[in-house]
Amino acid sequence: MKIRRLSAGLVVVLAMGTLAAACGSSSSSPSTTSTTQTTQAAASKNIVQLAVGDPQLSDLVAAVKAAGLVSTLEGKGPFTVFAPDNAAFAALPAGTLASLLKPANKSELTSILTYHVVPGALMASDIMPGAVKTVNGATFTVKDTGGKLTITDGKGNTVDIVQTNIIASNGVVHVISGVLIPPAS
Repeated sequence: MKIRRLSAGLVVVLAMGTLAAACGSSSSSPSTTSTTQTTQAAASKNIVQLAVGDPQLSDLVAAVKAAGLVSTLEGKGPFTVFAPDNAAFAALPAGTLASLLKPANKSELTSILTYHVVPGALMASDIMPGAVKTVNGATFTVKDTGGKLTITDGKGNTVDIVQTNIIASNGVVHVISGVLIPPAS
């Protein structure tokens, strides 16, 4: 994936659990089937505040809190977060989320969450097919399949980008249909 940075800065930690407040209107991006939120009200909230306000992202918010990433995602950024919704977490094998939320698994949870974050603020139109390096240090692959953007993770699983361009004061959120798993280190 080729990335054009819209503003300076690097993402230091993933804020996957704080994207729950995203809601939107129709997207004009030709490469996605999604909705977009670009209102001034949304831009006045940071990524965590957006997520907390969206019930479809409550599992992500819980994960971000358990990983201790809230203050990072409330920070200056800019960040681009590919946020799994609650249905994405529900599709994981039974007990996976509950296990990841345990303090003993904080390191693994942090690795997974930071795999959903890339540096900079990338609008859907800035996301190009190819490899994308995440804050985690690993890459995932973006593909454009007939006008629809998909992401293939380090384990070979493919998810759809279902909602795009949810603007926050410190970045942008794109909701995805699955939880991305980094390659084994």
